[in-house]
Amino acid sequence: MKKAMDNMGVRSLGCFAHTLQLVVNEGLLSQRSVSDAVASCQHIVGHFKHSPLAYSRLHDIQIQMQMQPKRLQQDVRTRWNSTYFMIDSLLEQRRALGAYVADHGLPTTLTVNQWTLLEKTMTVLAPFEELTRKVSSSTASAADVIPAVTVLRRILAKENEADSGIKTMKTTLLQAVNKRFSTVEDEPLYALATLLDPRYKDRYFTGADSTKHVKDILTQELQEADLRSSTAIMHQASEASEPAEKAPRLEAAAAAPPPPPSKSSFMEEFDQILEEHEDPGEASSSSTAVQVHTFFTERTIATSDNPYQYWGVNRHRFPDLAATAIKYLCAPCTSVESERLFSTASNIVDEKRNRLTPERAEMLVFMRKNLPLLLRLVQAVQRHLLQS
Repeated sequence: MKKAMDNMGVRSLGCFAHTLQLVVNEGLLSQRSVSDAVASCQHIVGHFKHSPLAYSRLHDIQIQMQMQPKRLQQDVRTRWNSTYFMIDSLLEQRRALGAYVADHGLPTTLTVNQWTLLEKTMTVLAPFEELTRKVSSSTASAADVIPAVTVLRRILAKENEADSGIKTMKTTLLQAVNKRFSTVEDEPLYALATLLDPRYKDRYFTGADSTKHVKDILTQELQEADLRSSTAIMHQASEASEPAEKAPRLEAAAAAPPPPPSKSSFMEEFDQILEEHEDPGEASSSSTAVQVHTFFTERTIATSDNPYQYWGVNRHRFPDLAATAIKYLCAPCTSVESERLFSTASNIVDEKRNRLTPERAEMLVFMRKNLPLLLRLVQAVQRHLLQS
């Protein structure tokens, strides 16, 4: 995929969720005590997954203990949060598993120390799980990466009384985060997307130098866009002002060369960072500089709001910034949504529908993924017609 992007001359980013997977594996699951406890969890869940009789017995025990019947979660090696959910399901069924072991036995059991270690591991991984869900949504963009990393670093570096016994875990994870995301603010795609997101702006950069650097990049980008726009307007004006009698005849025009083609706690930490930052910058006399100054001095919108709706409403106030925001906010930060698209195609073209033509399959996939958007568009048109 990297080679394809390079051959097309398209700037690309790695999958943020995949890098987060490497952080957890390197920072936490590489610890011997944690990996041994997780391996025991995998053996326990595997025992029930491969034995319907064992699951039936566990189900009966859950009913006898007046617990909600629930199947244990199996983890997947390539998805660290599946390990999180596996540990969570085991902790939830701890009493039922204890009763099962007393009567039937298991291939392996967890010691008291291991149960305690798993509880602490869940506490440490909770922000990572929330972050994974956030960046895996269909609306997540490259703008979510820098704020998420900043918040994650602050949570892991913060010490409190509840950290007893998990300080080493948090320190190890913090080191892994700093190693894997050390250059995230130097990547222009991440930096400009964050800067142009009205939920974040310049509030989540870790240093004044990095903030100034990315603002300089934004200024240069706006100047180049303004120059291209001015050139296009002048070209159109010169064509419109040319007298009709001086226009070349059809034969001459045919010979002329063609013109070139147009070229939670987690969220609380977000809010706390916003409260700590203010931008008192000074306005300049140019129109673009005024737009930039006004945009950054205004309050950010809520993190739950939609940045695309913001730019749709404010594109008349900040036309230059809106055009640049459209360019950078469209970049996703993970490959999750594209994998969902592949799953949609595999659900449509299966063994019982294997004679679909490529054109028909593409139409069905398009309808499946875009039907909610099309319905909202139809409803908006209907409301507009009723109001008019």
